[in-house]
Amino acid sequence: MTGQDWMEKDFYAALGVPKDADDATIKKAYRKLARQYHPDQNQGDETAEAKFKEIGEAYAVLSDAKEREQYDAIRAMAGGGARFSAGPGGPGGAGFEDVFGGMFGGGGPGGTRVRYSTGGQGAGGFEDILGSMFGGAGAQQFGGGPRPRAGADVAAATTLPFRQAVEGSTVTFTVDGRNVTTRIPPGVRDGQKIRLRGKGRPGMAGGPDGDLVVTVHVTPHPVFSLDGNNLRATVPVTFAEAALGATISVPTLDGASVKVKVPAGTPSGRTLRVKGRGVQTAKATGDLLVTVQVAVPQKLSKAAREAVETFAAETDGQDVRADLVRQAAE
Repeated sequence: MTGQDWMEKDFYAALGVPKDADDATIKKAYRKLARQYHPDQNQGDETAEAKFKEIGEAYAVLSDAKEREQYDAIRAMAGGGARFSAGPGGPGGAGFEDVFGGMFGGGGPGGTRVRYSTGGQGAGGFEDILGSMFGGAGAQQFGGGPRPRAGADVAAATTLPFRQAVEGSTVTFTVDGRNVTTRIPPGVRDGQKIRLRGKGRPGMAGGPDGDLVVTVHVTPHPVFSLDGNNLRATVPVTFAEAALGATISVPTLDGASVKVKVPAGTPSGRTLRVKGRGVQTAKATGDLLVTVQVAVPQKLSKAAREAVETFAAETDGQDVRADLVRQAAE
């Protein structure tokens, strides 16, 4: 994306947030819109697909503090979206010199004119100001001779379903009219940034190409969550299974199931580990972490209530909160 693109595109409007929105507000707005316009929910809808790309592009910039600062500076310099005029002004807006005069305290009626040097020794000239703002283009356009400059980094974003994030996925991005295809590694986390070296904008005068920085968003799963290379799941068990012990069937992400032994006397909240059923990467394979949650029945039959009352009578005198009271007094 070029500096001119940033001048013309209002990323805040694309996400429907104010310009002073904090990171949490921006993230919340993006997630809401991403769910609404996700291609999986709008198959064959080109308008929704274009909107999804637009909000992804907007979030990629606004979620990165450095990118957002540069974007805000360029938009402010251009008056929120106007094109530069190389002339001295006239209909259509201020000239190029007036824009920079406004930025650095000069120009305008009654103001002090600022002079920008393009040569000589000492501090950098006008081309250095432009070079620092636009990735080096100023040095070639405004004198001083071409010198090697690194290409600018390009920000992009993609949203993956949870299963694809766990298993890895291949995605394609369009960068300055060319397609860049990359493999997202297994186990990528929500909000993780992946840097693709040399896939950004070309360098100038022999300088290195910039990078493509991809922010990955992961759609939550109703059962599983990621914990490094491990998968976590909370599994309900009956009181009898927890108290007496049982072997239960637990689903896995690949659609199969695995048998898990619940030892007698297992309390609610205890985590059981199933080796090798987590995320598989080139370096390691994680585990499936099963957290037991004792399910309390909402309704009891007469016989069941009598059984519970009998159990209560048999265990009367046991203070299950004794440790809590002792610890609270320390």
